Amino acid sequence: MDTATELQVELDTHRRAVDTEYFDLSIREIVRMVEEEEIRVAPAYQRKFRWPDSVQSALIESLLLGLPIPAIFVATNKDGTWDVVDGLQRTATILKFYGIDVPDAKELQFAEKPLQLTELNQLKKFSGMSYKDLPMPIRLMLGKRYVRVQVLSDKSDPEVRFELFRRLNAGAVALSPQEIRGCVFRGPFNNLVEELAVTEEYKSLLKLQPKNKMDGTAEEIVLKFFAYMDGMDKFDGDVIGFLNEYIKRRADDTDLEADRKLFLDSVSHLRSVTGGHFTRSGVSVTPVNQLEGVLIGIARILKEGKQPKIPAPGWANDEKLVGFSTSGTNSRPKLRGRILRSQELFS
Repeated sequence: MDTATELQVELDTHRRAVDTEYFDLSIREIVRMVEEEEIRVAPAYQRKFRWPDSVQSALIESLLLGLPIPAIFVATNKDGTWDVVDGLQRTATILKFYGIDVPDAKELQFAEKPLQLTELNQLKKFSGMSYKDLPMPIRLMLGKRYVRVQVLSDKSDPEVRFELFRRLNAGAVALSPQEIRGCVFRGPFNNLVEELAVTEEYKSLLKLQPKNKMDGTAEEIVLKFFAYMDGMDKFDGDVIGFLNEYIKRRADDTDLEADRKLFLDSVSHLRSVTGGHFTRSGVSVTPVNQLEGVLIGIARILKEGKQPKIPAPGWANDEKLVGFSTSGTNSRPKLRGRILRSQELFS
């Protein structure tokens, strides 16, 4: 097969995994669909609504003037609902102007304080007005304005949806890969990951930098615990791809009690050893690569039906363990090394 043919085959293969269509929806219809939860703002996206009132007002002014605005991208769920992938700022601005609360989105509650237009460039007499202040003919005209909605079908591979989130989500407050997973691979297993990430004993082990406290780091450590526990010998160094494939495969699992117990028991033992945050000498925050190795090492002992021991003082600074947990950590030898060394220390 020549190079041109190989390129075409690769392109065709990936294009077949993408299934999209578009709709031109009226603003009134978009508002209705959000109210009735046909359009959903994924929870991890709530924190991205950061437009100041002046920018929100400029968008409403554009809609009133009939100027085009960029398309909103959504992804279709199995139940037929849509998740907003790109266009939260535009969608939330419309809802805020209308004074509509977004269901189950604590940062997007607008009924009590709807947007009042400000700093308008052309419609100066509209300044200070909310939607309810507008004359009925103008309200009706605004409601009939159309916005293009680009839809990624549920027929598309979840990996494609993950990639769409990643590519469209490149702003200053971009989501982390784990936050995107929380939006894309929803199901019982992801619910377990999120549940375990907020347990008090687990949280007490973590001392994270401020930027990592709300970016899915805690959840990703939990996911790595299960993914590396089940498949460290298959890890190829591609963390994002490996974790995506694992959570995709387990998304609909419901027999999760053994997983829950193994994680909680591992955390409980490590918590009894550390008595507080898990750190090592010279490190002010939790070394997450080392933490994942230690938790899995303890879990492997528990799965053998044995009781992990209390390691000797200074174990967290063990030269081999630290070596496997620093510099080039995303390789199979380093991953295996820190897990197996942790198992030795606690056996």
